[in-house]
Amino acid sequence: MKLSNKILIIAEAGINHNGSISKAKKMIDIAKKSGADYVKFQIFRPKNLAIEGAKLASYQKKNSVIKSQVQLLDKYKLSFSDFRLLYKYAKKKKINFLATPFDEESLKFLNTLKVDFIKISSGEINNLPFLKLIRKTKKKILLSTGASNTKDVVNALNILTKKKVTLLHCNSAYPSPINDLNLNSIKFLKNKFKCEVGYSDHSESIYTPLIAIGSGAKVIEKHFTLNKKLNGPDHRSSLNPKELIQMIKLIRIFEKSLGKHQKVISNSEAQNLLLIRKSIVAKKHIYKGEKFSNKNLTCKRPGNGVSPMLWSKFLGKRSKKNYKINEQI
Repeated sequence: MKLSNKILIIAEAGINHNGSISKAKKMIDIAKKSGADYVKFQIFRPKNLAIEGAKLASYQKKNSVIKSQVQLLDKYKLSFSDFRLLYKYAKKKKINFLATPFDEESLKFLNTLKVDFIKISSGEINNLPFLKLIRKTKKKILLSTGASNTKDVVNALNILTKKKVTLLHCNSAYPSPINDLNLNSIKFLKNKFKCEVGYSDHSESIYTPLIAIGSGAKVIEKHFTLNKKLNGPDHRSSLNPKELIQMIKLIRIFEKSLGKHQKVISNSEAQNLLLIRKSIVAKKHIYKGEKFSNKNLTCKRPGNGVSPMLWSKFLGKRSKKNYKINEQI
């Protein structure tokens, strides 16, 4: 999937609204203020997503008093009507709305909204029937690749329409340890699959997205929260509003520094070009008819004369005039 040259930044609200429509609206406000391109939520029907016995991940247990996935999902869900209101609210605030659907019912609802992408979570990368349903939407796709290997990505791309997919490198630990981020995978995914790539970051750092962008990421997704002290599984591994704003400012600065995929002389340095380069000059007095040699030629600034790259062409030739010391040839 071809993206613009601008880095696409997704402020991931996820379930950090804690099931509150008012908190979700505040998160949209913060995402807009931060300069993000999109605000993203997670849409699911608890009964369609997990069975009663499904256990919590260790980070979910640590940050919540809830005992099972179904209980957790039920506490943090919003209704379809809630999401329709949030979609309209985001539109009013002039920020793009995105969501990750986790089940068929939620996908069908999301498809009624005019979203630019369907985001596929890492956990759905091997969900063949769900991937087929997403392919049928004919929408552009962001595919997270956390907790997966190359074979998993190959299998998913064989099901999806590859030209519509942007692969997001991801580590699915919350928070992700720095030594497990494996950001070199971004270049690998880009070269291996010949498609656009991005990075869904679950680390606590605001700097890792910069490394990802330097490696070729065109999309950055980052979780944020209203307050890290709120109850819930994802708040402590999310950025607070100030951190989100700071991260996006850094990305926009870094983005400007990337430039072109070629080596060119920039406008700012062009004025210094002749000042820092050198020209061939007389090392000593050279008389007409005298042969040019390493003994009577040298190179000195400025570079507005004969380029030193032509040095070999002058050696052995006879001078057609007299030259003073330091006179350009």
